[in-house]
Amino acid sequence: MSTTTSRIRLTPSFAALAFVLAVFGVVVTFRAWDNMFRIARDDPEYQHIFLVPCVVIFLVWVRRHRLRYLRVSGTVLGPVLVLAGWGASIYGQQFKYEILFHLGAVIVLIGCLVSALGKQALFRFLPVAIVMLMIVPMPQRYRIQIADPLQRYTAEISSYLLDMMGVKTEVNGSMMVINNHPVMIAEACNGMRMVLPLLLIAFGFAFGLPLRTSVRVLIVAASPIVALVCNVLRVMPLVWLQGQSDLGRRW
Repeated sequence: MSTTTSRIRLTPSFAALAFVLAVFGVVVTFRAWDNMFRIARDDPEYQHIFLVPCVVIFLVWVRRHRLRYLRVSGTVLGPVLVLAGWGASIYGQQFKYEILFHLGAVIVLIGCLVSALGKQALFRFLPVAIVMLMIVPMPQRYRIQIADPLQRYTAEISSYLLDMMGVKTEVNGSMMVINNHPVMIAEACNGMRMVLPLLLIAFGFAFGLPLRTSVRVLIVAASPIVALVCNVLRVMPLVWLQGQSDLGRRW
């Protein structure tokens, strides 16, 4: 195949084919997509999922010039991904592995797009594919493994900084005691709701600009630390105000 004929051009017919295949991928695994939407809608801990499509659109837009250099090759990878994703989704649904149920649906969608664009599209738009995978809700047991240390770190750092400002506090696990009032750093204030949105924004910023690989890695790696710092700055005045009230409450 010649170089001219193997190039993908963004024509209306090509756009229609990509759209049809994407819709097909969503329809085949609609239960998984509907379940992910309901989780994001009903649980505040997962509302970062609504940010994923925005980051995907942004990354596709800033990398759109790469479409002119794509060659249609390796499209057989698309059906392989579709079959693998569909099998994983069915297996996850049948045996109650939600992460496979959801992850398989996303892989099916990616496979449908690769079937139309070829493997080069996957490699050139790999950051987009990674962000698409972030739409999969994190299993609760993994969230707890991350949230519990965040609660303790938030309490310890906030207590340390308040002590430096002359406000005496004590820390017992995730609970702070200020003026003999216990204040629990609970799930709503553990910072988990900041970590994943900031990770998405940092990833979009890092791969949306022409930066060095080391800088991109640094930006993405620093996002959890930034989330923790922002959460501490948010929690400190709340804890102080709560410590001045008559009754300690759970934050």
